[in-house]
Amino acid sequence: MTAKDRLIIALDVDTKEKALALVRQLKNDVKFFKIGLELFSSCGPDIVQEIKGKGCEVFLDLKFHDIPTTVAKAAAAVTKLGAYMLNVHALGGYDMMKRCAESVKAEAARLKIERPKIIAVTILTSMDRDALRKVGLSGSIEDEVLKLAILARDAALDGVVASPEEARMIREALGPGFIIVTPGVRPSWAVSDDQKRFATPKEAVAYGASFIVVGRPITAASDPVEAARKILKEIGDSQ
Repeated sequence: MTAKDRLIIALDVDTKEKALALVRQLKNDVKFFKIGLELFSSCGPDIVQEIKGKGCEVFLDLKFHDIPTTVAKAAAAVTKLGAYMLNVHALGGYDMMKRCAESVKAEAARLKIERPKIIAVTILTSMDRDALRKVGLSGSIEDEVLKLAILARDAALDGVVASPEEARMIREALGPGFIIVTPGVRPSWAVSDDQKRFATPKEAVAYGASFIVVGRPITAASDPVEAARKILKEIGDSQ
């Protein structure tokens, strides 16, 4: 994979105008953009197709987590938007993930479109061991992440979202074809913000990440294109 194929820009903004301005600035250097809850809630599903219309790919980061039937229907509903990848919460359980995978596959076949990749969020990168214990999970972060990654694989999902710290462990356990998307990536010249488990782009790729997600270090930079190119160079140098 080239550096351009690995970098996902998080469009964590609240208006279509801000999002599309960033896409226009960055689309010659970056292929993938992430639409999260804030942007999707502000703009609705049309924003996915507007970004795709500019020749880019979308990671739809809505983190579905509900009873299996509800998640299966929601995932089928967004399949028609044509996102490259979407996600669910692994803590929703095996049945929820399995039903989601089946529903998306069936809907893509019905529409005669390429099936989006489905990945599962393991443990949010904003959480540390203390936060994990407060929600009743007594194992280490590493143990919980690996268990959830294996569960996602068994439910026929394509991969997981996990911090760079766990990427190497997942890659060793689940092999080269399993997608690992790593948020919590911060270049050495950026602050960590609210991420507690993070790494540099170079480290994340070395640990086994398939994709890295970067937001504010690029989108809040005085020159987003220059910031993106610096990160792409770092990724390229690490391969």
